[in-house]
Amino acid sequence: QVQLQESGPGLVKPSQTLSLTCTVSGGSITTGDYYWSWIRQPPEKGLEWMGAIHYSGTTYNSPSLKSRTSISRDTSKNQFTLQLNSVTPEDTAVYYCARVVPEGYPEVWGQGTQVTVSS
Repeated sequence: QVQLQESGPGLVKPSQTLSLTCTVSGGSITTGDYYWSWIRQPPEKGLEWMGAIHYSGTTYNSPSLKSRTSISRDTSKNQFTLQLNSVTPEDTAVYYCARVVPEGYPEVWGQGTQVTVSS
């Protein structure tokens, strides 16, 4: 059974870079036609897909965040990472990593991690 776990700082100052890691267990991020994704939910708002890294290594970014996001992976650790640059309080959200199938829906979620951007 595949499990995902987010890790990273809970508090980030404005203008800094947020870095989150998703550790995957029970399956490899380099096998299967999956998109290992980052999704966030700001307070009182809906879910926002941020980007993904395909099992092949190809990365995809949301057009609205493309200039600020970078997704990478460490296959030796079976982890993938999100970096979000120049954060503002509007980036405050619960951040989730998820395994997304080719049909476009997440089938496995991490538990989520709260990130607050504040000075």
